[in-house]
Amino acid sequence: MESRPKLHYPNGRGRMESIRWALAAAGVEFDEEFLETRDQLQNLQNGECLLHKSLPILEIIGLRIGENGFSNNFLDTHLGFRLYGNYLTKIDMYVEGTLDLLEMIIMHPFLKPDDKEKDVVGMTQKAILRYFPVFEKILRDHGQTFLVGNQLSLADVILLQTILALEELVPNILASFTYLQEYSVKISNIPTIKKFLAPGSKKKPPPDDVYVKTVYTVFAPL
Repeated sequence: MESRPKLHYPNGRGRMESIRWALAAAGVEFDEEFLETRDQLQNLQNGECLLHKSLPILEIIGLRIGENGFSNNFLDTHLGFRLYGNYLTKIDMYVEGTLDLLEMIIMHPFLKPDDKEKDVVGMTQKAILRYFPVFEKILRDHGQTFLVGNQLSLADVILLQTILALEELVPNILASFTYLQEYSVKISNIPTIKKFLAPGSKKKPPPDDVYVKTVYTVFAPL
């Protein structure tokens, strides 16, 4: 690889955090350029190298790929990921399902204060009644460490990201899911992921008011 990937996004989690997780889990070092103004975003969108006009933007091999062009298969091909294996369809299915829940977590900081408590209750119910039972059953039935096959996949990375983000809001959310508790510990201790979870890494903290304000500034209408 000629150069390290470069990420363009406000200094916070959002939809970029999953890309950070994936890169880190694959052991790929990356750089970041944090967007703080609407002009910075406009300059990127006006650039000739940008394939799409939306964030997050991943800059790699001379291209700037916006959210609509972000492809796990693309990353797998160009970064030499070992996050897929031979079960692409099943992994994609698990990833897409988990992203539905993760999207709710991403949008939570932007809700009005009066709506946040209700939103946490809604996320908790969906996680406990719809999403977590599926993954609990998968892990119980096949008795393996990973969701698919015998190696780490993007499905594991996105699920762990979602679990840990939910635990920040609801610390005991895995109380009824023994297999997911064990799974979370095992995946968290994979060396590349453990490094990413350690203090001082490029993993972003929970969104605060500064991050929310910055996002509104960057995405302000022209």
